[in-house]
Amino acid sequence: MLLQSMINGLFFGAIYAVMGIGFSLVWGVMKIINVAHGSFIMIGAYITYELFQRFGVDPFLSLPVTMTFMFFLGFVIQKYLLNRIVRGSIFITLTFTFGLQILLANVCLLIWKADFRSIRVPYARLGVEIGPVVMPSVRLGIFIAAMVLTFLFYLFLRKTKTGVAINATALNFEGAKTVGVDVMQIYAITYGVGAALAAAAGSLLIPVMSVNPFLGAQLVQRVFIVSVLGGLGSPLGALLGGLLLGLVETTSTVFISSSYQELVGFAVFLLVLIFRPQGLTGKRFF
Repeated sequence: MLLQSMINGLFFGAIYAVMGIGFSLVWGVMKIINVAHGSFIMIGAYITYELFQRFGVDPFLSLPVTMTFMFFLGFVIQKYLLNRIVRGSIFITLTFTFGLQILLANVCLLIWKADFRSIRVPYARLGVEIGPVVMPSVRLGIFIAAMVLTFLFYLFLRKTKTGVAINATALNFEGAKTVGVDVMQIYAITYGVGAALAAAAGSLLIPVMSVNPFLGAQLVQRVFIVSVLGGLGSPLGALLGGLLLGLVETTSTVFISSSYQELVGFAVFLLVLIFRPQGLTGKRFF
């Protein structure tokens, strides 16, 4: 029972990790607490839902479409809106992204109404059995896809010119400008990448969870917990924080009622804030 719960925790933790990496990237580069990140996840889930219902596109195959769409949406939002206020107070950008969260939620409400939407793939009942442990094919696919996305994101940051420019801008804004980096363009690309990763998380989420227009507000709480656990601003920390939160929440149901699952996650979050505010790998953010 415990081993099965830990396996399930890793599967959900992988989704949490993809959710948190984009959020941490945006904070690490621009110091923006992106409250709209949850809505980006939700929109990614809805796009995946439409592709599946209308064209029969598998959720895993829809990843390039959802990520591309949300990259361009995030890019435009940052380039033409957020870049105007990004160098201002953190509370200004926080208020903007909070308003954006509400706007996107209401747009989704107009399009998809308040009903819960979900998809059921043909291979939902298939799985891999190893002794007493059962690994459902969908969740195993989610875990593999999440790890591949995380690895590709790492390669993007470390091995591409754009990734190096993002790192340089995060480390020293003025220094990056001095050596010729178009920092405002890099900001737009960064926000776009964060939105694309959020959309990927939405695509991976909808095969195992129903979505509605108000899900974004709930998800951003999880995203913030994941980012703080790992260290706000650290994509590697978001990976570790996501896996940790998934493990803690799921294995706790072996010992206590599943109705307290969220409570356990928040308890771990508060303990980390008190005893290790920098998280597992990051620096203090307050």
